[in-house]
Amino acid sequence: MTEPWASYAPIALGTAGGTVAGAAIAEMTHRWPKSLGFVAHRHDDVHDQRLAATPPGAGRRRLVIILVAAAIGAVSLAARPLPGGIGGAIFGWMLLALLVLDVEYFWLPDRLTVPLAAMGLAAGIWLPPSVPDRLIGAAAGFASLAGIAYAYRVMTGRVGLGGGDPRLFAAIGAWLGWVALPFVLLLAASFGLALVAYDRLRGRAITRHSRIPLGALLAAAAWLLWVPGPFSVWER
Repeated sequence: MTEPWASYAPIALGTAGGTVAGAAIAEMTHRWPKSLGFVAHRHDDVHDQRLAATPPGAGRRRLVIILVAAAIGAVSLAARPLPGGIGGAIFGWMLLALLVLDVEYFWLPDRLTVPLAAMGLAAGIWLPPSVPDRLIGAAAGFASLAGIAYAYRVMTGRVGLGGGDPRLFAAIGAWLGWVALPFVLLLAASFGLALVAYDRLRGRAITRHSRIPLGALLAAAAWLLWVPGPFSVWER
């Protein structure tokens, strides 16, 4: 007979792991950009401190990141048996790091997105969706956003997407498979529209120069869609 506490062990493990990961993410996302000379942007665009969920103060910022990482770990290991739960936790923690960097610096470094994509492809050896689905997802994710960015630049003469967004979307495709990509984009767009609508209700001006960290929205949407998956259409 299974001990009652055994069912809570994965949640406790995920929470503990997330606490450690969150502390590392908070430190890394604070020190790394500054070591390269990055300066955090002012929160005066469409996105502001609500999106980062980090009130002023380094201590509170660190606490919020740790709590979110702990929740990611707990939910991941509760949602899936091993090794899928651990994979989902790692996916979520790396997305959290990218989300913080994009919100604070509009920066999605290749040193995070490329390993994230590689791990997603490797995970297909053991977990659904299959490696071919993941490969197609990675290619489609990159091509779709890179194509949109190129078309926008040709038509307007301005840069509409950062160079890291297509790479992040490719990494998401490598984890979730190609079928998930439209849903990720739709959910991310919904988050963005909700933020814009909220700002309009508060009387903030929205112009063509207003900026939203798309990568952060994609990261949040991707992990939230990982939780209920894999959908049956993703199965081998």
